[in-house]
Amino acid sequence: MRRVKRVPKSRLDAYAAVFTALAHPARRRVLMAVHFGGGAMAAGEIAAQFSHAWQTTTRHLQVLEAAGLLRHERLGRRRIYRIERKRLLLVKDWLALVSRK
Repeated sequence: MRRVKRVPKSRLDAYAAVFTALAHPARRRVLMAVHFGGGAMAAGEIAAQFSHAWQTTTRHLQVLEAAGLLRHERLGRRRIYRIERKRLLLVKDWLALVSRK
């Protein structure tokens, strides 16, 4: 009989946070915009990519940040968002985990 490897709860929680954040198409588009924007973009530049309200964009940014997929730094009155590439490795890790035979 094959032994089942247990995944720590903290890792399962991290997977859930990342996949929940990535489940919404607008949040995936935010990540793509930041990626193709050179890896860093101001909040206003991100918002300009979308037709929805500023509050909606802000909420998507908060969800991505809470999941650890984005971080921001303040430069004066601007917020500059950057992708947390290490956190994206969780997706690759999860795919490897479920791809094993």
